[in-house]
Formats: sequence, C-alpha cells, structure tokens
Amino acid sequence: MSTGTGTGASGAADCEPALICAVRAGDSGRVKRLLLEGSDADVRDLRGTSAFCLAVGMRSGAIAQLLLMHGADPGLCGPDGLLPLHEAVDSGSLALADALLDTRVRARYDDSELREVGNLARHWHETGVEAELRRRTGARDAVVRIRVQDDEFNSVDEYSLGGMTVRDGHAAILTRLEELLGIHPSFEELMDRALSHPDQDHTAWGSSTILLAHRRDRETWTAAASLRTHPDPSHRLFGAEVLRLTHLFDDSDEDAFAGPALDIFADWSAEEADLDVLTEVLVAVGEHPGPRAEAALLPHAGHHDARVRRAVARGFSTWPSPPAVSDAVHKVLLKLMSDPDSGVRHDACLTVADGKDHDPVLTDAMSALLDDADRRVQVVAVYGLALHHDERCVEGARRLGPPQPAHPGEEHYLGAAWRHEWHRDGR
Repeated sequence: MSTGTGTGASGAADCEPALICAVRAGDSGRVKRLLLEGSDADVRDLRGTSAFCLAVGMRSGAIAQLLLMHGADPGLCGPDGLLPLHEAVDSGSLALADALLDTRVRARYDDSELREVGNLARHWHETGVEAELRRRTGARDAVVRIRVQDDEFNSVDEYSLGGMTVRDGHAAILTRLEELLGIHPSFEELMDRALSHPDQDHTAWGSSTILLAHRRDRETWTAAASLRTHPDPSHRLFGAEVLRLTHLFDDSDEDAFAGPALDIFADWSAEEADLDVLTEVLVAVGEHPGPRAEAALLPHAGHHDARVRRAVARGFSTWPSPPAVSDAVHKVLLKLMSDPDSGVRHDACLTVADGKDHDPVLTDAMSALLDDADRRVQVVAVYGLALHHDERCVEGARRLGPPQPAHPGEEHYLGAAWRHEWHRDGR
C-alpha cells in the first residue's frame, strides 16, 4: 500500500488530499497541522474511504481522536467500514476504543456486546499483556516493550511478540466500558487499576482519577484523603490527584470542596518528602488563591528539584486578584525568572505575563529573557511584553521569526506582539 508520499505524477497517492496522505503515513503531527489550517476532517481517499475510517482501520487511535476533535463524522463509515469493536479492545489502545465508542457510533453496539468486550478487556488486564501474548502466539522469544503516546495526553506501554503488537491500556478500556454500562466500580478497584501502571501519564491512571473526581461525593473524598498518610508514595500521589481534580472539576456555585482541599494541601505541603507527591500537592495549592496558599508555596521556591520550583511558579498564575502581588511573591517571581532551569524560567515568565502586576521591574525581567538560550522562554517573554504594552515585544518577535510548526502555541504567543503593533499603529 502506498504511504501517500509518492513522487511520480501518475501515482495515485499524488492525487489524494494531503490529509489522507498524512493519515496513511501515521503522521499525527502533520494531521494536526492540516486540521488547524482548515483541512476537511471528512475528506475521503480515492476509494471513498473517509479519513476517520482510514485512521481506525490503521489502528491509529490518536489520529482518529484528532479527526473527531475537528468535527469528523464517524457515521460516514458504513456498517462494514469500521474495525470490529473487539479488535479495538484487543489492541489495548483506549484512544482507538474511544473512537469507536463515540456518541455518534455508540448506537451500533448493544449492551450485551459492550459487556462481552468489557470481559475481554478485564481478561487482558488481569492476565497481563505479556502473558496473554505468549498464550496467543506460543512464542518464547524476549518481548519488545516500548513507551508510546496513545492520545494527545496519555501514554501506554506497547508490547511486541511473535508478530503481534498490543498496548497495555486494557484497564482504562474496561473503566470506560463500565461507565457506558452504568457500572460503578469501587474506589479500591479503580485505584488498583491505576497503581498497576504507576505513572501519572498512563491512560489507566488518568481514567481512574478522572472518573473518581467526577463523582464528587463524600465517600470518594474520604477514601482519597485517607491516603495522605499511606506509606507508599504511589498511593499518596493517587489520593492527592483525586482530591485535586475533585475540586478542579467542581463548577457548582457552592464549590463544597474548595475549603477542605486547601486545608488538606496546605498542611500536606509542609510534610511531604516524595518529589512526585510534593509537586502534585503544590500544583493543588496553587489552584486556591489567597494568603494561606501563598504561605504554603513560598517555602518551596528554592527547592533543589526543578519540578517543585515549576509548581511554585505556576502556583501564582491562576490568581485573579489583587492586581499587584505581595512583596514576597514579587521577589520569588524575579528569582525564578532567572532560574538555572529553562522550564522554571518559562513558567515564571508566563505567570508574570498573565498577571495584573505591571511593575516595571517585572517587565524589565521579561525583557531580559528575550536573549534567553531557550526559544520557548523567548516566545513567552515576547507574549508577556505585549500584554504589558511594552514596545520591546515587537523587536523580540521579529528576531524570532515566524512561529515554528512543531510548536502550535507559538502562533498564539507571538500573535500578541502582532496585535500590539497593529493597535499601536491605529489599524
């Protein structure tokens, strides 16, 4: 099959739309760029197969999800045009399974089929991918295992053995199918699924924490809070994330969990020794503006680990008021903007950029970052100067040149300088 990159004028691939060629090549970055540039998400190949159906057939869940996000209609695939659901579950890719469980496709499957594939997902999860691969293939060779991105936000481990390749997202698929069927697994079961893949960016972890956080009930809150004193850091991390997301997702007027969350996280930040857990706790503290949160964040501004310092820098970014930060926060932000770690400098600069405090000292510190060794920091400095109505943003943007396609966010940040120049010239 052609990869869509043929060079001959007579090649069929040359006549196909660019988006189809990118889907065939499995190039998710190019697919995303083309969609952002306005390509039709429902474009078809020369055989009449839609881009979405093609992506699913190639088992590219990430690309299928991108197409859905940009309005692709999965209903354009005929009854026999989609990969069978059990094959998507077998693949272990939540992104692929989710593409077939989209609300516009969901009616194709009755509850009995969902229960059947749910049992299949549970079998893979409980047996283990390597053991099930050996059973199916009979191969005794060493398993090849690599970390791959499953969708835009989550990763999985991918196993290859005896000609079969499977991802280990079955626990997350099981959780999603149970949600569709109205099954309510316990806190402990969902935690066990997450901790079987103890990485925050694993799809099994994210599926469990997000589902529990959306419950927003006292039972779940109590179970998560009780993990604060657990001797295993992975349990404490799981509990902290569930508590943080519970408050974060609470968009009700009462916001019943705001006070309890700040109480827990402010005290927790003073005693946590594990770096991963401490970082999560400080991120949670930063989601609560006010003096108590400030007092919890400031002692960690000089922490030896850059992740912790980044959490502090981000922690002051969501505060809507007052217009001017306190003297203590002012000093910390200036220090973090000259931090040895580029990620810390980036986050501190972004916090100042989006802040309401237009103190000239802070503005000059952003201007100094126009000469930073890291382009990401330079871009954010241009953005901050534009928001602070400082003319130095114009020259900074010109020196950087056009936005780099590999970093879509640059268009937004550098666009602030162009808008500043536009308004300055009265256009």
